Amino acid sequence: MRKVKLTKESTQGLLKELLKRSTGQYPEYEKTVNDILSDVRENGDDALLAYTQKFDKVSLTSEDLLVTAEEIKEAYDLVDPSLLAVIRKALVNIRSYHEKQKQNSWFTSTENGTMLGQKITPLNRVGVYVPGGKAVYPSSVLMNIVPAKVAGVPEIMMVTPPGKDGKVFPSTLVAAHEAGADRIYKVGGAQAVAALAFGTETIPRADKIVGPGNIFVALAKKAVYGYVSIDSIAGPSEILVLADETANPRYIAADLLSQAEHDEMASAILITTSEELAKKVEEEIEGFLQVLSRREIIRKSLDHYGFILLADSIDDAVSAADAIASEHMEILTRNPFEVMMKVKNAGAIFIGEHSSEPLGDYFAGPNHVLPTNGTAKFFSALSVDDFIKKSSIIYYSREALQEIHKDIIQFAEAEQLTAHANSIAVRFEKDGE
Repeated sequence: MRKVKLTKESTQGLLKELLKRSTGQYPEYEKTVNDILSDVRENGDDALLAYTQKFDKVSLTSEDLLVTAEEIKEAYDLVDPSLLAVIRKALVNIRSYHEKQKQNSWFTSTENGTMLGQKITPLNRVGVYVPGGKAVYPSSVLMNIVPAKVAGVPEIMMVTPPGKDGKVFPSTLVAAHEAGADRIYKVGGAQAVAALAFGTETIPRADKIVGPGNIFVALAKKAVYGYVSIDSIAGPSEILVLADETANPRYIAADLLSQAEHDEMASAILITTSEELAKKVEEEIEGFLQVLSRREIIRKSLDHYGFILLADSIDDAVSAADAIASEHMEILTRNPFEVMMKVKNAGAIFIGEHSSEPLGDYFAGPNHVLPTNGTAKFFSALSVDDFIKKSSIIYYSREALQEIHKDIIQFAEAEQLTAHANSIAVRFEKDGE
C-alpha cells in the first residue's frame, strides 16, 4: 500500500488512479461486446449456445438453458444443511430491511374537484445477472432477487454462467430458489445481457437488468441501456476505512483485505489521523498475507489501488472520503456516529469496530449491491425503488379546470405551442371564453 500525506493534490492524484478502473477506460473491449450483442439480437439461441461453448467450454442445447426442477432438487442435496440454514437466516434479515422501503400509491383531492396522486406499479419482468468465474456468490443472488420480490415483480429471471459440468453451482442455485427466482438460465457474459435485453427463442426480454459482472457484462449493460433499464454499471469492489488513534489496527487490516481479495482491481484505502496506527496496520497486513489463501490477488490489489492517507484532522479525512465516495465506508473513531453525520458520499456506512464490511455483504439486511467508482455521489444502494415505477395521476373537474384554464392558455401561447392552448380552449368555446 502507498502511504501518502493527505492534501488536495494527493486526493486528486488518488481519484485519477481510481478512475482508471472505470468502464470508460476499456474501449478495446467495446467492439467485442457490441459484436456479441448484435449476434444474439439477430441469431437468438444459436448465438447464445455458440458463445457458451466458446467462453464457458460447455456444449448445451436450447432445452438445456433453463434449469430444471430436478437440477434444483439435486442442488439442495449437495448443499451443506448448515449453509442452507444460514442462507435462510440472511434472507429473513434482507427481506425485513427491504420491506421497510416499500412505497404506497397516494392521492389527494380538493373541494373544487381536483385529484392528484402517484400510482406505484412493480416492473413486470426483471433479469438478474449473477457472476460465476473466480468465486461463487450466493449472497449476490439474495441481494438482487429479494428487493424485486418485495417490490412485487411478478416474474424474476436469473442468468448465471454454467460450470464446466454444464450446471449451476449448487449454493447459487439453492439461494436463487430460496429467494424466489421464477426461472434460472445457464448463460453468462455479455451474451446473457443481450438475451435479457432483446429476448431469444428461450429467454424472454426483461424490463430491467440488475446485478454485477465482469468488464464485458458491465459494458454490455451500458450498451443496452435504453432498450431496457439497468441498475448501474458496477465496478471493482472498494473499501475506505476512516480511523483515528482509538481504532484497532488488526481489525482495520482484516477489513481492508476483505475487499482486496475480490480481484486485482479492488481498492482498499485507509484515511487516518494517526501515523502510528498507519504503521501498525501495515504490519498487520503483512502478517495476514502470510496465511490468507488469495494472497496473490490481494497483493496486486494493494500494489495498484491500496492507499494509506495521513490526515491532519478528522474533518480533512471526511472531506477526502466524500471526494472518493467509496462503495463501503467504515468509521472507526472515538465518536463514530458524530463522524457519520458529516459524511455525504458513501454507498454503505459501517459504524464502530464490530460492524465490519462482510456483515453487510452477507447478513445484516441492507443491500450489498452498491455504487462504485465515485458514483456514490449520485447513486444509491440497490433497493425496492429499483423495481417499481411511478405514474402521476391527474384529475380535474370542469369547474376546477375553468378556474385556471386561461392561465394554461397563456403559458402555452408564451411557448408558441398553439395546439396546446387550443386543447384547453376547446373545452370552453361554447362559453365564449
